[in-house]
Amino acid sequence: MHSKWRLAIAFILTVAFAVAGAQPPKAGGNAVKFVHDPVIMKAGGYYYVYCTGAGIPMRRSKDLVTWEYIGRVFERNAPQWAIERVPGANNIWAPDISFYEGKYHLYYAVSTFGSMRSVIGYATNATLDPSDKRYRWVDEGFVIGSEPKDGYNAIDPNIVLCGKGRVEMAFGSFWSGLKMVEISPKTGKPKDGAPVRSIARRPDPDALEGPFIVRRGRYYYLFAAFDLGCRGVDSTYNIRVGRSEKVDGPYVDRAGTPMMEGGGTLLLGTVGREIGPGHCAVLQEGAVYRLVYHFYDRDDRGIPTLRVRSLLWDAAGWPAVGAD
Repeated sequence: MHSKWRLAIAFILTVAFAVAGAQPPKAGGNAVKFVHDPVIMKAGGYYYVYCTGAGIPMRRSKDLVTWEYIGRVFERNAPQWAIERVPGANNIWAPDISFYEGKYHLYYAVSTFGSMRSVIGYATNATLDPSDKRYRWVDEGFVIGSEPKDGYNAIDPNIVLCGKGRVEMAFGSFWSGLKMVEISPKTGKPKDGAPVRSIARRPDPDALEGPFIVRRGRYYYLFAAFDLGCRGVDSTYNIRVGRSEKVDGPYVDRAGTPMMEGGGTLLLGTVGREIGPGHCAVLQEGAVYRLVYHFYDRDDRGIPTLRVRSLLWDAAGWPAVGAD
């Protein structure tokens, strides 16, 4: 059986956990459980986290430690247009949050297990605060899709704001690796005629996904998940990183190996109860960077769990994960 199908079967249980996590936690609890593929944004006095699950579950915190569940973006498990394009889909995967053109943009993926038939869409909002009278998520529909003939998978979107009005979107999973396409800031969708370019890949079994790109100094840093997640305590996920002076590469790791040739410096792997850390995001507040990711909790049934830790930088400009 192809590794993608083995992964797909294992993913069913974990997604069931994620969907269950869309329900409000018990009063007084800390809603860090059932968080898979987190992304983060600070707005007002809160940090907001969005993750994989029915309708895109939402959580917020004032201190990055104690989190409360505050509902979900969509009333439906997934938008109707996406379900029609991807038969069998009933969930939303791996959202990404950004702010440009005066609005918050929440990109997301809809797919089915082990398939390249996938779509990326996005929704907009004037605010992230549900108590604000302007609060209303507007689904903007289809952005980009993939089919088996394309050779890549249109999931795991990540918006990169490059300055001077340039917006790029990294995405991708398995098969021919991670991709990038230029986005029109006005439409939030690919520019007319914009090509899909490759930024990272691995040889068979090609276990690579979840890109997140952040700029620091003269470099863009590409963080990605290697190996296999979605298997609870049997997950082998780990977070790797490479860098480039250009947003679309070439990205190389600390040893100089191109990420187009399987390179990627290990940033974080399994340690103690934190099994298979992966699908990270980076929160930047001025000169302070934090790594946001999920892991499978060895001491709690392998449930995907949210973690936020400091991200430190050495004299050569390479990141390391802090103790907290």
